[in-house]
Amino acid sequence: MSNSTVDASKRTWLIASGCAGAVGAGFVAVPFVASFQPSERAKAAGAPVEVDISALQPGQKMTVEWRGKPVWIMRRTPEQLAALPALDPKLADPKSERKAYPTPEYALNTHRSIKPEVFVAVGICSHLGCSPTDKLAAGPQPSLPEDWQGGFLCPCHGSTFDLAGRVYKNVPAPDNLEVPPHMYLSDTRLLIGEDKKSA
Repeated sequence: MSNSTVDASKRTWLIASGCAGAVGAGFVAVPFVASFQPSERAKAAGAPVEVDISALQPGQKMTVEWRGKPVWIMRRTPEQLAALPALDPKLADPKSERKAYPTPEYALNTHRSIKPEVFVAVGICSHLGCSPTDKLAAGPQPSLPEDWQGGFLCPCHGSTFDLAGRVYKNVPAPDNLEVPPHMYLSDTRLLIGEDKKSA
């Protein structure tokens, strides 16, 4: 047997085993790489949420969950909307200029919403993450200012927010309630977690 025959057969054997090894490594690598992908549960947790608001009446609020957070959707009355501009001097950030929870451009207005009557906000206080309670009725109430116009009270440390989620001055909460990305799919359907810029 000549050296060239041995070299040729060794070369063939090395190539064949190298290819088999590469294929085997590929089969091992695919599940390993796939394990770095988000799980279906994680994908669902961050997925946008579609909400039907057709039954929401003026003065009513509903809560949905997005990314494990409560998201409030409230249909404000004309009277509630009319009271918002007069509250500016009492608020810490009436124009939503603070950047801890950047307000989407389409909600940089007094009512902090796309449509004035429909308010969408994450129902978590910017102080320590408690969930404020509804104090929607105007007028004097325990733990609230005498000239209360309706809004939300965080029972943990007394932070107050108006019906646009804007935080009052001299309370523990440093920022307004977060307005999540959202958009209208129709007059009665909202998509929470996505807007035209990110779509």
